[in-house]
Amino acid sequence: MSNFILHKMSSQNMCYYDEQMGFFYNKSKQKIEDWEFTHLIVLQCVGCIFCCFILVSNAMVILSVITNNRFHNAFYYLVANLAASDFLAGIAYVYLMFNTGPVSQTLTVQQYFLRQGLLDTSLSASLTNLLVIALERYISIMNWKVHSNLTKQRVTLLIVLVWVISIFMGAVPSLGWNCICSIEQCSMLAPIFSRSYLIFWSLFNLGVFLIMVAIYLRIYAYVRKKTTVLNGHATGSIKRKKTPIKLIKTVMTVLGVFVICWTPGLVVLLLDGLKCEQCNLLKFKRWFLLLAVLNSVMNPIIYSYKDKEMWATIKNLLRCVCNGTRRQRSSRANTRTMTSTTEMNTSLRLSEEKKATQDMPKT
Repeated sequence: MSNFILHKMSSQNMCYYDEQMGFFYNKSKQKIEDWEFTHLIVLQCVGCIFCCFILVSNAMVILSVITNNRFHNAFYYLVANLAASDFLAGIAYVYLMFNTGPVSQTLTVQQYFLRQGLLDTSLSASLTNLLVIALERYISIMNWKVHSNLTKQRVTLLIVLVWVISIFMGAVPSLGWNCICSIEQCSMLAPIFSRSYLIFWSLFNLGVFLIMVAIYLRIYAYVRKKTTVLNGHATGSIKRKKTPIKLIKTVMTVLGVFVICWTPGLVVLLLDGLKCEQCNLLKFKRWFLLLAVLNSVMNPIIYSYKDKEMWATIKNLLRCVCNGTRRQRSSRANTRTMTSTTEMNTSLRLSEEKKATQDMPKT
């Protein structure tokens, strides 16, 4: 009996850092689908199209903020940082696509931590950015200004703080909060993440959602009250105050899409952490991941649709890229033409010299 207890205790204290992920998937009873090669290729091709759009569109948003002087203020710097977090999400999805399905069983523990860490960091960055934007909007709206009085130094400090927090949150499981040494505590959806971490992660993110919703409800109530008062004043005064309201609508749309896309997945992770065995969570896993991808696709579309200045800047950038490509092609064509003309002239000159030499009378 004592030998059995000692054996059980030793097995519980055993660490499995050298095992591949197939070992942990088997322990969690998560069945990995045996995808056909064509199925996997189709998934990767479609996924690459989505990811390319995420990368290009968010890069255009960042470039728009950099190139347009009207965007050189706290709000748009934070919007560019939110686009940067979506850009990271695009990179994370590319890495996930080529390390999913049957391939996921062959991953090492470190590779799995990297795969999930990229996703968690991008989510944390998006969430923290939205919270900082909510606070910036709250400060500006309460003073009834288009933009807050945050200096570039303070905004830079906030952006650095956002990424420090996000990278730390993404790295927490690899720093020790995992179940590699306590296999019975492993979750089902993320086989080397402990259930306690999933509970913390889900509740923390859902809590931040509630805080942001509360901030925007407070802003909405204040704006409604303020516009009612302004209705009794001159029309010009009201027009001058429309811009902060437009910015609020844009951010609220972004927040609404974010909550819709991420809340179902966070609830599923919370249920997994609470060990809800009858919930059949694996059935919904891929659909919630697709929702998360759509969030990074939607944000640049929202910026472009809601913000005419942003859309105009993006169109100008696209024109510059197209014109630059045309000029490059034209210059190459001109170079080829000049080269061929030069070669033709050289050959004609040589033939004339040769003919003149042949016609020269012999002495």
